[in-house]
Amino acid sequence: MDFLAEILRDALDYVGGSGAELVAVLIRTIWIALAATLGAIIIGVPLGVGLGRVRFRGRTLVMTLVNTAMALPPVLVGLVLLVLVWPTGPFGNLDILFTPIVMVIAQVLLATPIVIGLTAAAVGALPAPAVEFVASLQVGVVTRFRVYVTEVWPQLLAAVATGFGRVIAEVGAVLLVGGNIAGETRVLTTAIVQETRQARFGAALALGGVLLLVALVTNATLTWLQVKGEQRG
Repeated sequence: MDFLAEILRDALDYVGGSGAELVAVLIRTIWIALAATLGAIIIGVPLGVGLGRVRFRGRTLVMTLVNTAMALPPVLVGLVLLVLVWPTGPFGNLDILFTPIVMVIAQVLLATPIVIGLTAAAVGALPAPAVEFVASLQVGVVTRFRVYVTEVWPQLLAAVATGFGRVIAEVGAVLLVGGNIAGETRVLTTAIVQETRQARFGAALALGGVLLLVALVTNATLTWLQVKGEQRG
């Protein structure tokens, strides 16, 4: 019990004394996660809508690949990306290794299959009358896409929440390609790993609490929007 009490005291001391450093890590964590989630939305929603409604040869294989990619090990994604952007690798000339940019790319790769898969499932489960109504509209592809998105808006928000949850809590990929450099690429998850390795359990617990709070606030907002969308529907 004394050990646990000491950890809690250390956690409180860390939050009270870390100041600007903690704020910087928090801001970096949020903007990287938001950028990655936005990237996953831009790529994943159109592909998910198309996969959910368009029937083509090989669609089952594509859906299988997407579903498999939803469970990609983050360390594997990080390793492959590390090899690609290594100074002597195919994209080494981009000089983005150990930068926030490559961390965003890693998280986009992890979140996009989730957004695609959940969006496709939502659009594919639309009732027949809704599908027939959209098919009867004499409008272009963009307008049809907007209608489908409107019809599955609550489920789409759930997909976004799941994608955000994937990236905000991810550590393996960003640690490999970001390097956990203080003041540059350190985020909450990699900071937790760093503090734990140094047996500073109170600091790690404090960082974990902040991470949990960020996830709670974000998901509470998305859930509120989801409920509002269901009520309007």
